[in-house]
Amino acid sequence: MQLQKHQGTSDLAEREFYFGNESDCFSRTFGVGIPKRSLSVQKTEYTLSGTEKTEVEYMQVAIHLGAHCTDEDRLLKTLLANKGALATAGVSVPGPGRYRKTVLREAQKLRGIPADNNVRDLLVETIVDDDSAKRLVLSFDDFLCPASRVFENGILYDQASIRPTNLRKLFPNWPVEFFISIRNPATFIPAVFQHKDQNHTNFSKFLDGVALDEIRWSDVIISIREHNPNCAITVWCNEDTPLIWPEIIQQVSAQSETLCLEGKNNILGSIMKNEGLDRMATYLKSHNPRNEAQRRRIVMAFLDKYAIADAVEEELDVPGWTEDLVRQLTQNYEADLLNIGRINGVKLLSI
Repeated sequence: MQLQKHQGTSDLAEREFYFGNESDCFSRTFGVGIPKRSLSVQKTEYTLSGTEKTEVEYMQVAIHLGAHCTDEDRLLKTLLANKGALATAGVSVPGPGRYRKTVLREAQKLRGIPADNNVRDLLVETIVDDDSAKRLVLSFDDFLCPASRVFENGILYDQASIRPTNLRKLFPNWPVEFFISIRNPATFIPAVFQHKDQNHTNFSKFLDGVALDEIRWSDVIISIREHNPNCAITVWCNEDTPLIWPEIIQQVSAQSETLCLEGKNNILGSIMKNEGLDRMATYLKSHNPRNEAQRRRIVMAFLDKYAIADAVEEELDVPGWTEDLVRQLTQNYEADLLNIGRINGVKLLSI
């Protein structure tokens, strides 16, 4: 089944977002595609060593949990591209090879037992270079689970009550925040099934008996929140990412929009013609938006004129993926966003 992400007709169930007129709109049903770029990672596997370390000063920890097939390291790439500016602002963004295996291994060792100060400080000194850093950003889709276990036990991210908690307990007595991008199950499920690290070849075994009409992202968020009541959670829809990308970067890095960072508009390149990108960049330089809302209006205006027709097509090539099922999953997703927005301690970024 082939579905276009850029549609020419309106359907309330698909939550379409219009940029100027009804003939140019983007649907949260199909979202927008963002080009994949290679990420050079450090291959060294780091281990903790030593017995005593000087206690590390108080640090904020921002943990980006994915989800799978939403970010694909684009957030990490953007933050790494601004590593110098962020370091000056007190934000440490280590490369993925510096911490991913190490963090998961240490969390598994502790199995929910809070790390003592010595273990915590050894971990931080292993992955953080700058002793003056006040905020640490960690990002990995597999923090929740490997792609092949997304529907383990017939539940969307069944480990959501355990693995984020184990991560938090690596940094006891420090403020920890969670960040997660979610995606319409109508496209999320086929995408994860086709994920390069997903090893199930049988679609039914991959789903593990999950009831498709009962899938709710709010269940995942509530599970994380209930087991980590002192941790703020920031959520956004993958389909909205190109329009709210600067805000996502600001939220994860805890920096204001006044900090000049590169890459705030690069994701728009997947849905806007180069001519439009150039003209928009020139316009923004001479008409500096007063706030984020004004910036989005400017972006929408340029999208109205320079959007790439049929920007991206999703191949939903899995058994039983009918138009009726896609419509139902989309309706459930849209209704569930209202539930997520009402969860205490959760911030839902939206356009």
